[in-house]
Amino acid sequence: MTWITTALTADLLRGALDVERTEHGLLPHRLPAWARAQYADPQLAMAESQPSGVRLAFRTRATAVELDTRPTKRVYVGAPPRPDGVYELLVDGRPAGRGSVTGGDTLTIDMTAGTAEHRSGPPGTLLFTGLPQTDKTVEIWLPHNETTELLALRTDAPVGPAPDPGRPVWLHHGSSISHGSDAAGPTTTWPALAAHLGGVELINLGLGGSALLDPFTARTLRDTPADLISVKIGINLVNADLMRLRAFTPAVHGFLDTIREGHPSTPLLVVSPILCPIHEDTPGPSAPDFSSLSTGQLRFQAMGDPAERASGKLTLGVIRDELARIVTQRSADDPNLHHLDGRELYGERDHAELPLPDNLHPDAATHRRIGERFAELAFTKGAFADSARTAGTATPGT
Repeated sequence: MTWITTALTADLLRGALDVERTEHGLLPHRLPAWARAQYADPQLAMAESQPSGVRLAFRTRATAVELDTRPTKRVYVGAPPRPDGVYELLVDGRPAGRGSVTGGDTLTIDMTAGTAEHRSGPPGTLLFTGLPQTDKTVEIWLPHNETTELLALRTDAPVGPAPDPGRPVWLHHGSSISHGSDAAGPTTTWPALAAHLGGVELINLGLGGSALLDPFTARTLRDTPADLISVKIGINLVNADLMRLRAFTPAVHGFLDTIREGHPSTPLLVVSPILCPIHEDTPGPSAPDFSSLSTGQLRFQAMGDPAERASGKLTLGVIRDELARIVTQRSADDPNLHHLDGRELYGERDHAELPLPDNLHPDAATHRRIGERFAELAFTKGAFADSARTAGTATPGT
């Protein structure tokens, strides 16, 4: 086989808002450099560099594709080893293969000591063969939960950028649940599933542990071209115990005001938290239950006191009520602003059937259910129903 090496450039990527040129290749980012510079938080840096929703997309007649990457594997001291991140191959939008890359760097996190150690490792290679010998669009969805430096792309036929698919662009922001948490792969996180069912192009700003109403995130949403926007607000504010109700309400207004500066009439959907029993009526913070590690599982527990709600501490119940009130108030002057109660995506009946394995994050089956529900409630008959049927221009101010 004669390989053709194609230079890795930003025009081969979808779903990334910034691309960093490294010594050896490209590192996709989901927040722009100016936003990353405003708060050097290790959790945020890890989350935004994990390429949830980011994919290589190109047009080719190649029957074989080889991709060199340097992943960053997370290792949690005392916890079971995490599986390697999954790459998924789509050919003309249909699943055509999946694989993983071994090796790479490691980030060893000790939650009891609050430390993290980064060690460099060798790159690895992903190989897909047996592709049809026709002109086609090939997508390689990068692991949603594994920072991935792209080093080299090789094929057995020339490669060019994939054409614009002409679908509306859906820009979504949320927590680790939107990021992908324990989904089976990058195309089966609930936003990726919902985007596929809704016929839209996804830009996923789900940031594990970092959906905290940060002004730089609001400005990123403001400045990113999109036809449809949704923001899922709540769980990180509770489990980080970040603010009280007095700060929360104006922060939500400010977040929405900033988005509206760039997208004054774009359909904007505010989604409240899905059911999470440990924080429904109990404030944060949440913390790992280290006693569960002895059974090979990591579970989380709420550390707050329900009585603290009287002093303004946030629970998911408090946040849902306030988000509904805020959207009702604002929608009187903003007819394109909508609200969705997260318990319609995952509620008490769902929890009885599909409990959250670690008390915080949905598993693969629950991601599928949430994605299917969101597609029905937002794209089929909800806030995005009309706009999702129309190919968009995806420009700020639409």
